[in-house]
Amino acid sequence: MKSVLIAGAFGLVFSILATPMAVHLFRRKGFGQEIRDDGPETHLAKKGTPTMGGTVIVGATVGGYLVAHLFLLGQPGRGVTATGLLLLFLMVGLGTVGFLDDYLKIRYRRSLGLNKTAKLVGQLVVGLTFAILAMNFPDDGDVTPASTFVSYVRDIAPLALGPILFVVLAYLFIAGFSNAVNLTDGLDGLAAGASAMVFGSYVVISFWQFTHDCSTAAVEGCYEVRDPLDVTLVAVAAMGACLGFLWWNTSPAKIFMGDTGSLALGGLLSGLAIVTRTELLLVVLGGLFVAVTLSVVIQVAFFRATRRRVFRMAPLHHHFELAGWQENTVIVRFWLVTGMAVAFGLGLFYADWLSFTGL
Repeated sequence: MKSVLIAGAFGLVFSILATPMAVHLFRRKGFGQEIRDDGPETHLAKKGTPTMGGTVIVGATVGGYLVAHLFLLGQPGRGVTATGLLLLFLMVGLGTVGFLDDYLKIRYRRSLGLNKTAKLVGQLVVGLTFAILAMNFPDDGDVTPASTFVSYVRDIAPLALGPILFVVLAYLFIAGFSNAVNLTDGLDGLAAGASAMVFGSYVVISFWQFTHDCSTAAVEGCYEVRDPLDVTLVAVAAMGACLGFLWWNTSPAKIFMGDTGSLALGGLLSGLAIVTRTELLLVVLGGLFVAVTLSVVIQVAFFRATRRRVFRMAPLHHHFELAGWQENTVIVRFWLVTGMAVAFGLGLFYADWLSFTGL
């Protein structure tokens, strides 16, 4: 438990202290955000705000994980694990794709960086590599970081995918959620606050799995997962990093996370769902990200079919801004939606456990 607190505290403190230094550095380098001309007019004032703050979030998460392991040295079975390193690889890899996207926006002074093909190729390489590697590295009980079953609260036995189909669906899942967080990152602090809550739910889920792991307590309802404690360390470090960044990213934002942060956070969330066997549960926990993404899909599909729009503007948060809601009102209410989704998702997770205890 001490290592969990250390990982979270390091992620929080590092992010709080390093973010203002990043603001100073990026402002001096001229790394300012470009704003869409067709967005809400109130956003034009944000032009030039330093971006690429996601580098701090990624650094705080990786640092929190590694520092926590310094306090676990010498303890049997408590070294860095394949699962933890794979999760960090997924986060850093997608963060690198986002960094390139952000850099091109700044370099060429436009609101679009990498073209769609280049971004998808980057996500494809990172996502497929993660998925393939996650099916390897079995532990002493022959449990790998990922399984080839579709999962909800645990693996759904009848829904075996096989290696090839698993890799394809894992990529779609990773790309989908990384883009979903990216779409949600349109208001000050919205994505950081919502992500922190979902990461918090995975701290609870993975630590619960650690205390009810089949490798240490083979009881009815135990969880067959690999390295649940290490998953907890990654999740709590990411939660702390998001909260620390939110200190400076909340309205009015001193810095934006950019695609560097949003792609990294979305990728890590999907990775956590895969290794904890809760892929479909993430759709509930991250309900806000799903709703925002669906608003874009609906808007595009309906406009192409009818040349009319369902929403004033997509993604969804801009619709409410144009409807007259203040930016802070949209942010707080969307945070509340995320909080309710997380509470409901954790309730579903615990209800599954109770079904095995007979309560």
